[in-house]
Amino acid sequence: MFMQTSNAMWISLSLSLIFLSSCANDAPAGAAARKVDPGAALAAQVKQAPAEAAPAADSAPATDGEQQQVSGVGSENPNYTNGINDQNRGDKIGKVKFSGNIPNRNGTLYLFETEGRNVAAIDSTTLVNGQFDFGQVEVGRGFYGLGFESKKKTGDIIMNPDEPVLNIKFQNARLIGGGTDSRENQGWFAYRGAEAANKNQVRQLYKSGKGKEEETKRLVKAKEDELAMAQRKFIQDYPGTYLAKFLTWKQPRFIGDKGTFLSDIDVSDNSLVRSMALPDRVQSMMRTFSGGKDSGFLSCIDLVKASCEDNPLVLEFALYNMLDGFYNTGKETICQYILDNYIFDEDCGANLSDVIRQRAQGIINLRVGNTPPNFTIADPSGKMVDLGTEVAKNEYTLVMFWASWCHKCEQEIPNLVPMFKDYNPRGFGTIGVSVDQQKAAWTKAIADNQIPWLNVSQLKGWDAPITDDYKITQTPTYFLLDKEGKIVLKPERWFEIQRFLQARI
Repeated sequence: MFMQTSNAMWISLSLSLIFLSSCANDAPAGAAARKVDPGAALAAQVKQAPAEAAPAADSAPATDGEQQQVSGVGSENPNYTNGINDQNRGDKIGKVKFSGNIPNRNGTLYLFETEGRNVAAIDSTTLVNGQFDFGQVEVGRGFYGLGFESKKKTGDIIMNPDEPVLNIKFQNARLIGGGTDSRENQGWFAYRGAEAANKNQVRQLYKSGKGKEEETKRLVKAKEDELAMAQRKFIQDYPGTYLAKFLTWKQPRFIGDKGTFLSDIDVSDNSLVRSMALPDRVQSMMRTFSGGKDSGFLSCIDLVKASCEDNPLVLEFALYNMLDGFYNTGKETICQYILDNYIFDEDCGANLSDVIRQRAQGIINLRVGNTPPNFTIADPSGKMVDLGTEVAKNEYTLVMFWASWCHKCEQEIPNLVPMFKDYNPRGFGTIGVSVDQQKAAWTKAIADNQIPWLNVSQLKGWDAPITDDYKITQTPTYFLLDKEGKIVLKPERWFEIQRFLQARI
């Protein structure tokens, strides 16, 4: 039997350790993949800088805004600024009265609690002529999301009980800026704009820097330093805020020593899980110190676990983000290491909750030999197609995630069509699951490519629930299922499927 699709939408964190030659970033504007950071992915193609040029950290806090030299733990990061003081240190739970305005919007507005990239709706209210009022909401310090669908976050804000009244007049429905008396969000909106501009410049450098690796690396380093200087200024301009603490977390204190890379982060602070600071730091640690080898990744994983184990909440957060990231980059043997040694191990996993095991089970179910989630999704005519029903009709069924705008899909489909026609009479079925948003583009691609198999789509792009259930971060992605619905192959190319079928039917 197929598992029922989970109601929770866990947004994947990709470690982006390699550049995947897929269509993860070939979507048209508004449909770009949210699970693969092209800047980070392309950065992995550039030869890594020596260890002393990589960020690291130390546990002993510097005095506020001061940089101290500590010997024996790597060299001091010249960009480091400590914005953690008695006002913003640790977590704080309290009520915040939250209201505001979104121009030209009516309907339901959802408030999401965040755990890194994971989101869960915690409240909702009705927009009337653009006005909304959540009343008093009990929150801890950190980032929260707003959106117009129950499983889709549109924008981020900071909520902090230090500011018991929060009112934001958003500029538009993108929810990325607006007028507010909140120092937290004044700073956040301004910083986010600066960071987005910087990252876009970095992407352009990588895009135009092919064949000029050393020059590109130098220019990217200059942009990274510019961003670090901007972070320092925001820390100084918004003292005592959660924003200042978040930006401090983003700058490791020491450089060149993986043993102290996370030691400047106070893992007893539960507000750490309401930001991307720790996942981003762990991702940087993997890129810097692993050497791209499995043994290096395992060593880093062990250090992350040791650094976080005093706080089960933060430990679960770190373990799941690593598990999810390694799965999304195809390193399933490393996923198994995390599962066996830290999540399902009777000793190491003793202090973990059932929640992380349930989340981990979602990844386990997508491995070869296991049964993925069932789905029932409409085809272009509106007829509902049930995966379990279709699988039972065939010896083998290929589930292909694709999109009309995917260039790699365009290369694969001309080979898949004759293969389907050849093997379909012998018990081979295929279901295409499109991550398109526009029905017209989807159906045109089906007609233009003369695709003969079943096709379904939720027409929500990368925000479609099915992409989260199957952890789809690129197109095409294939799952080959047997008659019982178990995964027998997760190929990358069409000819792998052909070889499998040639040997069996």
